[in-house]
Amino acid sequence: MAPNKTIPPLNDKSLFKQECYVNGEWVKAKSGKTFEVKDPGTGKLIGTCPECSKEDTDEAIKVAAAAFPSFRKTTGRERSRMLRKWYQLMVDNADDIAKLITWENGKPFADAKGEAAYAAAFFEWFSEEAPRTDGDTIPATVPGNRVFTIKEPVGVCGLITPWNFPAAMITRKIAPALAAGCTVVAKSPGETPFTSLALAELAHRAGIPKGVVNFITALENTAEVGSAITASQTVRKISFTGSTGVGKLLMKQSADTLKKLSFELGGNAPFIVFNDADLDVAVNGAIACKFRSSGQTCVCANRLYVQKGIYDKFAAAFTEKVKGFKVGGGYDEGVTHGPLIHDRAVSKVDAHVRDAEKQGGKIHIGGQKMPDLGSNFFQPTVITGMTMDMQLASEETFGPVAGIFPFETEAEVVGMANKAEVGLAGYFYTKDLQRAYRVSEALEVGMVGINTGLISDPAAPFGGVKESGFGREGSKYGISEYQITKMVTMGGMGEPLQGS
Repeated sequence: MAPNKTIPPLNDKSLFKQECYVNGEWVKAKSGKTFEVKDPGTGKLIGTCPECSKEDTDEAIKVAAAAFPSFRKTTGRERSRMLRKWYQLMVDNADDIAKLITWENGKPFADAKGEAAYAAAFFEWFSEEAPRTDGDTIPATVPGNRVFTIKEPVGVCGLITPWNFPAAMITRKIAPALAAGCTVVAKSPGETPFTSLALAELAHRAGIPKGVVNFITALENTAEVGSAITASQTVRKISFTGSTGVGKLLMKQSADTLKKLSFELGGNAPFIVFNDADLDVAVNGAIACKFRSSGQTCVCANRLYVQKGIYDKFAAAFTEKVKGFKVGGGYDEGVTHGPLIHDRAVSKVDAHVRDAEKQGGKIHIGGQKMPDLGSNFFQPTVITGMTMDMQLASEETFGPVAGIFPFETEAEVVGMANKAEVGLAGYFYTKDLQRAYRVSEALEVGMVGINTGLISDPAAPFGGVKESGFGREGSKYGISEYQITKMVTMGGMGEPLQGS
């Protein structure tokens, strides 16, 4: 059955914006050019957004720089109140935010509501961190000297976010930046700009001062906009979430100005199930970890490794769960999984499935495109008999395909898991406490989930190692990515009391 083409109306229609937000005003691209945004489920036009250029980007950077001197002088408590207002407005408008996410991203409405709540939580978390950006007092080795540090905002920040979490990736970057006292230029994803523009409208209502937050959009000009941000002498910090290839390009472009960087890049997460694991818990965890957002998250399980003693049982139980999925439009009743973002994503998923099939993999369920639903739909797929020679073993699929690899020993599976250029997240299931420590310490990843497939939390530091990038988002560590630590030494402080 084709997806429902009737879009639930927004409760507040003024949240649907088709212009950029710069210096507290809604503006078009200086060229007048726009690009189209289409519903990935139906292919129908949602609306248009400005095709910003270098000129538009430079203007946004200019106003962010003008706003920085006054905004940096606000107290942490003042910034906390701003973020708290923005948080409350997101909570009050969560239903509309979720509708926009489903409309332009395609994920089921229930998942979109979860993202809306998750996104708002970053404003709440960093509203609580803003007043607590403490420095240190350091005992000096030189008599008479007094040494202390203060935390200062790094300056104007360029934020570049992906389409798979249109709300959460924006708030996870903007919240700590504002908490630290920085001003920002946020480049919205061309595939999903309307969610971020709704957040801009809520920022306006929350009383965020003009020029502090600026949102620009582009699709064809994405590379031009990125280059303008990296080349700018004014922008002192860039935070990017996206592919490793683009991250490397941005890093090269930022070298001339030696910007502070934090990158959350590609993932190829291993998901390991040992013989002693609780089978039902492991199956449920794998389902949630692999198929959330149809496999289109950077921390999705991409390689499932199951020890040989329970391999067949796991594969059978896992496949049975997948049989209960319902694929369709995000607004349709009972739908558990929506479309992929575009036809290029479908082509990559199909290529991985065909490669595994050709090399002896057995497809237990799925494995085909779903043209009766639309061009961007692919069946949730389970493949056994996976080998390390298959594309899925070394490439991030970013789609609803679960390849299950057999293994025998801890050392073997950790070796397979670490045989990747990236290292974002890893998961494993066991009841053995000593194994939990051994394996978590041996995995070359930035985040580990033990007996859970869901690790994202505003309170937890999010980030990777190797070619998955560097820096951390969320948690008490997240705000430091937008700060510099200034050391102050005061001399001549060792004199005796006057009159003594």
